[in-house]
Amino acid sequence: MKHLFFCFILLSSQLCVGAEYISEQDFISQSFTNSPTMKSIWLKGDRQEVAKEMLGHRYPALRLRYWMDGTKSAWIMNEIGKEKPITIGVTIEGDKIERVSILAYRESRGGEIRHPFFTEQFVGAGLKPNADLANPVDGIAGATLSVRAVTNISRFALYLSESTASEFAIGQVSH
Repeated sequence: MKHLFFCFILLSSQLCVGAEYISEQDFISQSFTNSPTMKSIWLKGDRQEVAKEMLGHRYPALRLRYWMDGTKSAWIMNEIGKEKPITIGVTIEGDKIERVSILAYRESRGGEIRHPFFTEQFVGAGLKPNADLANPVDGIAGATLSVRAVTNISRFALYLSESTASEFAIGQVSH
């Protein structure tokens, strides 16, 4: 009987570790007033080199979907926190972050990054010439790797948004 109880506790704790806070569809609909156009961007060449610099590794996908309406874009990407992927949504208006949302968090610690006290630090941030965020981001004790993941994805989303905006202006974005 004790063994069965222990198994139940173990399974329950493993099921509670990962949580989806907002669906991709809800994130997109909350990010735009009008219906955005879904587009995709190839992550190769220079973009993968920038990913390696900003994220510390190549981004695992070759193509990435994003949504756009006018000068606003929304990006949903996964980045490893300590051991498991965090699904992060970043909405950008022009060249500044409008919103950062944690769509899903799968680690056992550090889930505080989903709360507004953390995510609101990114609002209004742009990229400095050295590719750092213009806004300082305060960390959270015990969530250093999760904070780094959100910060790096936010930087990468800003870079991709600027990259696609400049290419779109000269008609080079492939869909």
